[in-house]
Amino acid sequence: MRCPFCGNDDTQVKDSRPTEDGSAIRRRRFCPGCSQRFTTIERVQLRELTVVKADARRVPFDRDKLARSVRIALRKRPVQEERIERIVNGIVRQLEASGETDISSKQVGELVMETLKEVDAVAYVRFASVYRNFREAKDFEAFLGSLGEAS
Repeated sequence: MRCPFCGNDDTQVKDSRPTEDGSAIRRRRFCPGCSQRFTTIERVQLRELTVVKADARRVPFDRDKLARSVRIALRKRPVQEERIERIVNGIVRQLEASGETDISSKQVGELVMETLKEVDAVAYVRFASVYRNFREAKDFEAFLGSLGEAS
C-alpha cells in the first residue's frame, strides 16, 4: 500500500481489525519512510460494477459516491453512522448479487429510494428531490401527494 503522505510503496501493517458489522477490515499502517500512520479499509468485492448513465456514458461504480449521497439525504436525521454503513453495504450487495456487471444509474437510484423510504421519510423525499430533479414547489407537492396516496 502506497503511503498517502510521501508516496513510499513499502508500508507496514501494525494492526488489523474487522469493522463492527464485519463487512470490512480496518488496517492501521505505518510508513517507515516518513514515520506517518494511516488507516485503510478492505472490503470484499464480488465483481467490478459499471454504471451506465442516462446519456449512455459508462463509469466505474463508486461506493464512496453512493455513501456520500445516502449521508447527504440522512444529514441531521436520527440515523446512526453504523446504520448508514449497513444501508450502503446492503445496496452494494444487492447490486453485486444481481449478476450483472453493467447497472443503470436508474437502477441504482431506484434502489436507494426504495431503501431510504423504509429508513426515513424525510431522507427519502430529499433524495427523490435530487434524483427526480424537482424544479418547482409543485413538483414537491405532486410527489408528496403520491407519497400520501401510497400509504
